[in-house]
Amino acid sequence: MKRHELEHILRASAAILGDTEFIVIGSQSILGAHPEADGPLAISLEADLYPINHPDRAEILSATIGEGSMFQTTYGVYADGVSPNTAVLPADWQRRLVRVQNENTVGAIGWCLDPVDLAVAKYVAGRPKDRPFTLEMVRRGMIDSDTFALRLETTPIDEEHKRRVARMFEAQRATVSREEKQQAPTTR
Repeated sequence: MKRHELEHILRASAAILGDTEFIVIGSQSILGAHPEADGPLAISLEADLYPINHPDRAEILSATIGEGSMFQTTYGVYADGVSPNTAVLPADWQRRLVRVQNENTVGAIGWCLDPVDLAVAKYVAGRPKDRPFTLEMVRRGMIDSDTFALRLETTPIDEEHKRRVARMFEAQRATVSREEKQQAPTTR
């Protein structure tokens, strides 16, 4: 998904629900802080979102512009109306949201997750499908290690789960470090 496609989904969501503000919590929230995101960061065709003021109405989006809808057939992307409980996020994540609003959203506002908060949520979920996404975030330097550690500490999961998440993150950092060493020119 490209940034203009997320903006279209926001515009359509506002028209359907009559709400103007949405939380975008899935992988495509990366388009808030990084509108040029491409490659493994832009593979998803869905934008996971819910209206701030009426989160219970998110399922209407799935039914009208969701997977398999005429909207997806026409534009190639779709909305997945989710719940505020869909992602496990660090404390105070709402204070770090990135605003997406411009002439293409026609008044609608998408509040996208801060990239580090998004990374924490992806690692906490631990789904195999999220690994290429988080690995690419690490490759592109989008996840500051110290910030990640601090936010992980404030995430409402048990200590063992936090240790697993930290190990997954460190393993991906080590992978990127190895890749960089292999690509570095050798000097004689």
